Amino acid sequence: MTNIQFISKSVATAAINIQNTVQLLEEDCTIPFISRYRKDKTGNLDETIIEQIAKLQKEYETIVKRKEAILKSIDEQNALTSELDKKIQQSFDLQELEDFYLPFKKKKKTKADVARENGLEPLAKIIMAQNNDDVDFISTKYINENVINKEAALQGARDIIAEWINENISVRKQLRRLFQRKATITTKVVKTKKDEADAQKFNQYFDWSEPLTKAPSHRLLAMLRAENEGFIKFKVEVDIDEAYDIIDELVLKGQSPATSHVQLAIEDSYKRLLNPAISNETLQEAKAKADANSIQVFANNLGQLLLAPPLGEKRILAIDPGFRSGCKVVCLDEKGDLLYNETIYPHAPQNESAMAMKKIRSMVNAYNIEAISIGNGTASRETEFFIKKIALDKPVQVFVVSEAGASVYSASKTAREEFPNYDVTVRGSVSIGRRLSDPLAELVKIDPKAIGVGQYQHDVDQSKLKEELDTTVIRCVNSVGVNINTASKHLLSYVSGIGEKLAENIVNYRSENGPFEDRKQLKKVPRLGEKAYQQGVAFIRIKDGKNPLDNSAVHPEAYGIVEKMAKDLKLKVGDLIANKEKTALIKAENYITPEIGLLTLKDIIKELEKPGLDPRKSAKVFEFDPNVKSIKDLKTGMILNGIVNNITNFGCFVDIGIKESGLVHISQLKAGFVSDVNEVVKLHQHVEVKVTEVDEDRKRIQLTMVL
Repeated sequence: MTNIQFISKSVATAAINIQNTVQLLEEDCTIPFISRYRKDKTGNLDETIIEQIAKLQKEYETIVKRKEAILKSIDEQNALTSELDKKIQQSFDLQELEDFYLPFKKKKKTKADVARENGLEPLAKIIMAQNNDDVDFISTKYINENVINKEAALQGARDIIAEWINENISVRKQLRRLFQRKATITTKVVKTKKDEADAQKFNQYFDWSEPLTKAPSHRLLAMLRAENEGFIKFKVEVDIDEAYDIIDELVLKGQSPATSHVQLAIEDSYKRLLNPAISNETLQEAKAKADANSIQVFANNLGQLLLAPPLGEKRILAIDPGFRSGCKVVCLDEKGDLLYNETIYPHAPQNESAMAMKKIRSMVNAYNIEAISIGNGTASRETEFFIKKIALDKPVQVFVVSEAGASVYSASKTAREEFPNYDVTVRGSVSIGRRLSDPLAELVKIDPKAIGVGQYQHDVDQSKLKEELDTTVIRCVNSVGVNINTASKHLLSYVSGIGEKLAENIVNYRSENGPFEDRKQLKKVPRLGEKAYQQGVAFIRIKDGKNPLDNSAVHPEAYGIVEKMAKDLKLKVGDLIANKEKTALIKAENYITPEIGLLTLKDIIKELEKPGLDPRKSAKVFEFDPNVKSIKDLKTGMILNGIVNNITNFGCFVDIGIKESGLVHISQLKAGFVSDVNEVVKLHQHVEVKVTEVDEDRKRIQLTMVL
């Protein structure tokens, strides 16, 4: 099977599209570049499908590499038959390949190995043949100095047979199917840990049982965490009689004097070898699926968070609210640069509200503030109420933004590099302000796991989580584009084909030579070669540059075509941009070349209509219920405005303006069955919810969506 055939089994598109995509990937083209600028080669495959093809290509390469290692190892043992070689060559299932390799795998000395050393393999073959031989009598012939009697001989033979059964590919396949279809999860509390305080968060799993296929990813991961922390014992089981029936059917050959010995070997093989191995395999497979599910939820949430509506280039006053320690205030200019910082104490215990009001009015006027950004942590609502009471000389919009990850950023190396002369409190406030003006540019500086929009992110495969989240950040950054003259090196590092080192070189070049005036200048950046230029140039933007196309998503390789379009319409390129009346006259088919096809040309014309269009919406002010300041103010039946601040597989959490977020269970999102929460709500969506239950002691709020 070729790699294209292997990928085609999972990807529903023409083989030529897969072949071209794989070729582009092998040429070190990035996924954003391929999906945007090589549509004619891929048949217009989107980023998700191209990512899938890339993963399947890696999987294929892993299988081929493993095959080669297995064949080499068996061959070195002089055990590779033509039949076995053929079976291994034809297999593209890693599990099946490991089954083929199992009898030849180097392992610790087993009971079967000892029995073989004692000369009992011929006896095992006689018993396994299940003829009418008198095995009890025959076994006496195998007594020696290491085999003291016939019982020892028969036991040794059964040890060998148990290993043969364990290595039987058909047995393992059938048992896997049984576990995959009918396995049950069973948990029991560890009595010595039952009364510990931390144990109570897992109390629903103290005596739990359910089919593995019915367990949602969040529940499985919760149970595994409980086991890892020592609160429960966890087992994956199937009906033992059903398992024995499967093995009996594949191994037994009717009744004979050997039957009872084979049955004993079957029981031993299942309990000692097969059940532990297959149940662990099944659990690991379920865990991998749960990981993938949770990682996808986290990635979806991260993508929505990164693409949250930006306010844009405004002068912002940002506040990191607090009580005793005061509210840390910073003033930022349109580029997000720090102009001034101050601490005010409007709340208890100082209660210096009059002084704080005076300072806020002064800062708003002195720095021409256009918007106020307040972090949503401790004292957020109180600070919002305080700010809205101030009689400012001009209208200023007030926003409450998520401060998740701001403390992580403020203590990071990145923050220290940006603000070496300021402490963590000032850096945190700056982050709160910047994430209002441009969430994407600010949040890329923070480890995605620290932003906290997912479920059980610390329990999943960390390398796969990082890979998926990095892919998500890259996708978001390149879908928006980056202003090369204002972007930080962290934002630039996610641009297609750039990476950390080249991003640093770009920033250094900009510092030494001033702003970039056109895209061609990128070639002058140290170590930025033709490939990196090809992959990244169209994702950077240059405002007010020499060439108006440099502020668009049109790739420089197509500039000549755009110039021809303008010439044919007797216009300059600048006059064609954002001129819908003129772009409507362009017939894409007239400009097809061997390199640039119809799909790309249609994209070019669309881009000319609205060059550099930001796919994100604009930020909007949101008002919480002013009468709800804490969980004590909540009453069952209340209808409240809220903002979706986290999405999981079992529902979404909604910020209703107090410290605790409320849960809208998936069953309460809308009438009828909901399979995917993301089909109904998105992060930062403004919603209306009804309070259905309030548990003050456990700080839990249950909500239902108001339709």
